[in-house]
Amino acid sequence: MSQVSDIDESLYSRQLYVLGHEAMHHMKKADVLIAGMRGLGVEIAKNVILAGVKSVTVQDEGIASWEDLSSQFYLEESSIGQNRAQCSLSKLLKLNPYVTVSAHTGPLHENLLAQFQVVVLTNSSLDEQRKIGKYCHSSGIQFITADTKGLCGQIFCDFGEQFEVADWNGVPPVFATIDHISRGNPGIVTCTDKHEFQDGDFVAFSEVLGMTELNSCGQVEIKVLEPYTFSICDTSLFSEYEKGGVATEVKMPKMFHFVTLHDAISNPQMVMTGYGKTNKHHTLHLAFQALHCFVKRAGRLPKPRDQADAKMLLAMMRELKSEAQLELDEDIVRKFAFTAQGNLGPVNSFIGGLAAQEVLKASSRKFTPVQQWLYFDALECLPEEEEEKEEVRLLTEHNFAPTGSRYDGQIAVFGKAFQEKLGKQKYFLVGTGAIGCELLKNFALIGLGAAEDGHITVTDMDSIEKSNLNRQFLFTSEDIGRLKSETAMQAILKMNPSMHITAHQNRVDPESEEVYGNKFFSSLDGVAAALDNLEARVYLDGRCVQHQKPLLEGGTLGTRGHTTVVVPFLTDSYGVPGSSLQKAIPLCTLKNFPYLIEHTLQWARDEFEGLFKQVPENVNQYLTDHEFLQRTLERGEAGALEVLAQLHGSVGSQRPAVWEDCVTWARLRWEILYNNDIRQLLHCFPPHQMTSSGLPFWSGQKKCPHPLTFSPNNATHMDYIIAAANLYAQIYKIKGTRDRNTIREVLEKVHVPSFTPKSGVKIHVTDQDMEKDKENVGEGKQTLHMFLYGNSTTLRMHPIEFEKDDDTNFHMDFIVAASNLRAENYGIPPADRLKSKLVAGRIIPAIATTTAAVAGLMCLELYKLVQGHRRIELYRPAFLNLAVQTCVFYQPLAPQLFTVAGKKYSLWNQFPVQGRCNGQEEMTLKELIEQIKKEHNLEVTHLFYGKALLYSSGSEHQERVSDVVQTVTKVQIPQHQRVLEFYPSFAEDEDCEKVPPIRYQWR
Repeated sequence: MSQVSDIDESLYSRQLYVLGHEAMHHMKKADVLIAGMRGLGVEIAKNVILAGVKSVTVQDEGIASWEDLSSQFYLEESSIGQNRAQCSLSKLLKLNPYVTVSAHTGPLHENLLAQFQVVVLTNSSLDEQRKIGKYCHSSGIQFITADTKGLCGQIFCDFGEQFEVADWNGVPPVFATIDHISRGNPGIVTCTDKHEFQDGDFVAFSEVLGMTELNSCGQVEIKVLEPYTFSICDTSLFSEYEKGGVATEVKMPKMFHFVTLHDAISNPQMVMTGYGKTNKHHTLHLAFQALHCFVKRAGRLPKPRDQADAKMLLAMMRELKSEAQLELDEDIVRKFAFTAQGNLGPVNSFIGGLAAQEVLKASSRKFTPVQQWLYFDALECLPEEEEEKEEVRLLTEHNFAPTGSRYDGQIAVFGKAFQEKLGKQKYFLVGTGAIGCELLKNFALIGLGAAEDGHITVTDMDSIEKSNLNRQFLFTSEDIGRLKSETAMQAILKMNPSMHITAHQNRVDPESEEVYGNKFFSSLDGVAAALDNLEARVYLDGRCVQHQKPLLEGGTLGTRGHTTVVVPFLTDSYGVPGSSLQKAIPLCTLKNFPYLIEHTLQWARDEFEGLFKQVPENVNQYLTDHEFLQRTLERGEAGALEVLAQLHGSVGSQRPAVWEDCVTWARLRWEILYNNDIRQLLHCFPPHQMTSSGLPFWSGQKKCPHPLTFSPNNATHMDYIIAAANLYAQIYKIKGTRDRNTIREVLEKVHVPSFTPKSGVKIHVTDQDMEKDKENVGEGKQTLHMFLYGNSTTLRMHPIEFEKDDDTNFHMDFIVAASNLRAENYGIPPADRLKSKLVAGRIIPAIATTTAAVAGLMCLELYKLVQGHRRIELYRPAFLNLAVQTCVFYQPLAPQLFTVAGKKYSLWNQFPVQGRCNGQEEMTLKELIEQIKKEHNLEVTHLFYGKALLYSSGSEHQERVSDVVQTVTKVQIPQHQRVLEFYPSFAEDEDCEKVPPIRYQWR
């Protein structure tokens, strides 16, 4: 296996935003042993290999059985009777070319263990855990055990007596802009805005004027006083503070201490998965110990639903309880015994994601490790108590006995009848990215839609890129360029040939309602959303509410993840989009007063979009659309002037004819942006300018800039010229070059006009100033029509779509150079290419561990949906942060009720109307109004279709409903649209703001 000293950013880019280079370099030195290749072991191995450690050795002496196929996704039916580790090896090898993967089919021994920095045990006995844990602790080997039994799971970590973590939470350092620093003991720092520091944080100072001693005094511990102030060291002997300065948090190493598993068993320290579960977790702690005793005595796990075995386990628990002095939850113990023989893909997916993250923590020394036990259960997935009483005849040992099928591990928990129900489900999966791949894996393992009447429809319009391979494990390097949905479908059919699945390449939005219309949604049992943007989630949620279908939704952001379950008539919906979580950067900040690298990167991205996409698109519209000019003039004079000036520069005398013209343009653009504009700004606001309040203009977040002088010997200057000239050439179909010597020769001939700042130029200090000036362009009125040219296909341009992941297309070259040059103007520390790609490319950081955990939780909620759970408290949406091992489960909100004419409704209610009955002609609008009166005793006074008023009280409409709609809207109803949605107002309650819609099926 080839090893490289550098990290392949094209493969690991999304993960690098989570872990960083330093942590990944540590990981690349780690040799990891994972013992046990059943479902949990292979899940951990898959995630660790994708992450990019040095090597992974998988160990297992056991042979594959039918039960293993319930959760071991790299075993096939042909693997039955063969060694699990050996059968899994070929597929594990394909996950990551930079990780050496090998299999060991013999027993574990100290000579083998000594070769590894991290050892993980799964499916192991307690005696083996104690023995190996003791050896690892004394040998400085990080030790992890993980286990799942049915709907329960556990993780234990021992990283040694002293384990130092460089960054305990992975949150970027916070900073504060300084307004004033007092001289005293201690010195008091006042910030321009509320700071985010906490007591005991350490900060470093920079850019402080006057009290410059702080800039070189290193890290300083602080004490928070007020939201705007904190105290620091003794500043009484420092110089007087003048202005400026930034205080930036310094991440300090944190030390963790672990004890051996032997000691931790009797005195457990636990991470809680959910609030108020201390007793439940301690019960599970004893239950797993008792289970080891049971297996040691009986030579097997408790049989499913076997009362005698459950009593035997409970008795063993009581013996342990007397030693632990703990209140025992016997109902949990009984359910644990009933389901312990189960082997569930979703539980292994969740615990495997968490355990793999602990491996990465051990090998990277980043994030807070589990100290030292973590317990999890999803026992609420079992049938509701009421159903147990009604279907007691089904809950027999026979119903849960193995059948010699790939689902035996699941049948042991839920029974044969539930397995049949799962197979008949019809589900719609939107998205086959990271979460989509993990969901499909779980669907295949649990047999969702695998029966003759079942089906999975999956859609994703994207193709596979190299950066996907780090977490979308269904794809390999051979699949790059292929369609995600098709490739994922083929991979899943290899996992479970019984799956019935269809792959589409459609975006799910209003334009695809011809495919995903009323007939399609009516046929579904549910929808799963694996989407990466809010707008698409909200649209899909609306369609589910409209068709009264359940929705499973999940998302990740680095080590953080969430899951949501939407149940018709029981929970609220996903909801409408609120205000953006990411604050928009004020335009005046971007244009004139940046103070963060994020500002210069956004400015550079705006430059790219404006120069190389929007201008060419406007030119092409101008040349082909005769109404474009009129629409432009209607936008207002300021907007029209800007667009028409762009047209003049692109189709007039300034249009480049040869490559040399493109280099000239780039050089002159450089001069305008990084010299002339800055000199003009300083002319209007000199460095020592004072405000009307007598305070320095350039203070706080306003950083005083300085102009740059071009030098062909400066690498960043030349990077800008090369990227800008080539991109400019591309939009005119002119051939460019990367040859620096050739470009230097052209630059020597470029005449750069001298520049003198002008007086009277207005520079906007606030966004409000900008808006006011848009309304008053004054002299510009005379120029609106001066740039008119005849249409010509020879003048067509070629817009460029920004693509962040192609390192050969000049896009990121331009962004990085343009941003860092502007940062240099303003004294802002520059950003490397990786950080620039994150911000400008609006990348969502991602890692396989979080994805696996989130998908597992989503599928546990799926179990409840398929069973038809009706108690809202049994559903558990979740929030995770694997960096600090936070797992919060909460009860979903019930739908908000509203009243119409004294009756309660929610967003799930609607008034369905069949427009054609028994092949008869479509009803008239009058008949529709009468039917609502007859069935709901409500008198319609007004009826709206969208914003169009179809009916008002007193009017007589004998026309067919569809004819009225088409007449009023002047739009033909699409052929695929079988249902029309109307919103009425009623005489009985005209003031109500919400009403259920009328769902009128007319085709």
